[in-house]
Amino acid sequence: MASRHLSKLDQLLLSVDQALRAVVPHSNPSTRPLPVKSDQLPELSITESRHVAGLMRINHTGEVCAQGLYHGQAFSAKDEQVKTAMKHSAEEEVDHLVWCETRLKELGSHPSVFTPLWYGLSFGLGAAAGAISNEFSLGFVAETEAQVSEHLQDHITQLPHQDQRTRDILAQMDIEELHHREMALDNGGRALPPPVKYTMRLLANAMKSVAYHL
Repeated sequence: MASRHLSKLDQLLLSVDQALRAVVPHSNPSTRPLPVKSDQLPELSITESRHVAGLMRINHTGEVCAQGLYHGQAFSAKDEQVKTAMKHSAEEEVDHLVWCETRLKELGSHPSVFTPLWYGLSFGLGAAAGAISNEFSLGFVAETEAQVSEHLQDHITQLPHQDQRTRDILAQMDIEELHHREMALDNGGRALPPPVKYTMRLLANAMKSVAYHL
């Protein structure tokens, strides 16, 4: 149902529900199965398993941040079409969130303990971007997805050779992140100023450093 048909209270409750689903593990149903070629779990050493879990914790945190960004931008966007596009992108990326949670569970690990903080910070950044302009907001999405693709591709190269399962998941996520980037650009997103890109990269690197361990 379109947000204009909902009361202010309903919209608030919907926003709270979206936030809880983003930060509470295993609270979202996946619309698609894991994009893997085999259901057999790879045999990993303790060291390998811990490293893969750290990488997947970063990727899960990235998906939580994506939810926060999209929800924040939908909250403050001036154009209804942009609001709808942000909500649709957030819904599409729920599967990524579930895939990361599933792989973390298989590895006997868990998401970042700072998940609520990552979501809150990302929601604020998204809301600020959405309030500036539609072009800036969509450009912010495009740059975010480009940086996410970079670290997904880097993680794929770091995986143990026998962990095809994680490799399949990250490869499919990368394809879809780049698709979202192209959609943002096609809908009017503009390139961000270099200082903004640099700041985004600094914040992302700090997040990755913490999320890998915690």
